[in-house]
Amino acid sequence: MMKSLSLFAFFCIISVAAASTAYPSVPGLDSGDCGLTGDETLLVPPRREVYDAGRIFDISHKYTPELPVWESKEGLANFLWLAVSMKNGSRANGSAMQIGAHTGTHVDAPGHFYDNYFDAGFDVDSLDLRLLNGLTLLVDVPRDTNITAEVMKSLNIPKGVNRVLFRTLNTDRRLMFKKEFDTSYVGFMEDGAKWLVENTDIKLVGNHTCGRP
Repeated sequence: MMKSLSLFAFFCIISVAAASTAYPSVPGLDSGDCGLTGDETLLVPPRREVYDAGRIFDISHKYTPELPVWESKEGLANFLWLAVSMKNGSRANGSAMQIGAHTGTHVDAPGHFYDNYFDAGFDVDSLDLRLLNGLTLLVDVPRDTNITAEVMKSLNIPKGVNRVLFRTLNTDRRLMFKKEFDTSYVGFMEDGAKWLVENTDIKLVGNHTCGRP
């Protein structure tokens, strides 16, 4: 089963924006006014995953203390804290955060797996943003297998498709919602990855797991 969707992964979100009819500061307020009435119980932060009438999907996981981390039983734990607080007399609230670069929803650059690319500076800043955004094919993988060459052949992914999200048993098991890292996740086998490179036009692969693709 395959579905087409437009994918946009948000890696940095600017949280201060002017109020508008599309994004009122207070739910139900359509005037575009700030809406700070003094009744703070009205302020509810928006949590959006779908944008532009379904053309753009934010597929990133929310960072929480329970988010699984590679080879950890404790999850992300206390990764975020309030460094300065208006309640303590500061002029603004300021948070501090400490996480690994490969935590949660992220992109791996060539330097992550190849030392010569790492030494040459092939980090995420070297990636083509046009490749990371756009129409993406969502493919359901048979639930009783890793992604092998045989599985790749059976998926019949059309030529010309550059981005694919592979939905596997990991999604059904909700591994990204379990604090303790699970080593039994589904991923690509070497022959499956080789078949993909040699027989498709895929340049971007996504797998729903905290582990190697």
